Amino acid sequence: MTATVSKTLAERIEDLLPQTQCTKCGYPACRPYAAAIAAGEANYNQCPPGGEEGIARLAALLGKPVIPLDTTHGEERPRPVAVIDENVCIGCTLCMQACPVDAIVGAAKLMHTVIPELCTGCDLCVPPCPVDCIDMIDVTGDATGWDAWSQPQADAAREQHDRRMVRETCERTEAEACANARKTSMEESAKANVVEEKPAAADDAEAKKRAIIQAAMEHARKKKEELAALGAGPKNTENVSAAVQTQIDAAEARRARLGLKDGNEKTKP
Repeated sequence: MTATVSKTLAERIEDLLPQTQCTKCGYPACRPYAAAIAAGEANYNQCPPGGEEGIARLAALLGKPVIPLDTTHGEERPRPVAVIDENVCIGCTLCMQACPVDAIVGAAKLMHTVIPELCTGCDLCVPPCPVDCIDMIDVTGDATGWDAWSQPQADAAREQHDRRMVRETCERTEAEACANARKTSMEESAKANVVEEKPAAADDAEAKKRAIIQAAMEHARKKKEELAALGAGPKNTENVSAAVQTQIDAAEARRARLGLKDGNEKTKP
């Protein structure tokens, strides 16, 4: 038994669109337009490439009347194909970036050309061209709308568009991953520098502090020895109060932690 997968209304609407990806409907591609119609956010007469027949197809699916094309989105017309004047092209790649179905080939600072079989006649490559070297040439005579387009062409255009979307998503993901990797690397490098430099700076400051204290202690020791030699040393070293002794003990502990020596015996309580 073959399993069947029922399509959503948006998917069935999309199947009836010409897949030119021209954005004339007011949406960035055929799929978002189909979703908007299904959600009741857009009317089903906003697709000029589909023309009257396209409206009739959508109306039959939706169970609604056939209505005129909303010409604020454009007129039904013969299908054009983009043609690049290769003698004028400067190879800026802007048309390649604008083409929704990758119908333009070329490279930066090299001549570009259009693959006619892939071009959907969307016109999106014309506005960004800085040297106005792209013309849209009608190739279907008097035939317009679906008379100028076929279902196989629509299916091929959708496949091309989907492939481009996948590629762009992968490129964005890769670019974001590279950017995040660079950011992480820079942050780790900055942390490493801080970790390496901070202890060095802290050690220098601590060493300077110990040197100052040691010099003061040495000065005090010599002064004490001089006073003792003159008989003018401390007179009450044997009978200090508990509070004073606590202060002395705390000072000795600090000197011990700092690795300092004053050359004197600890005062006894």
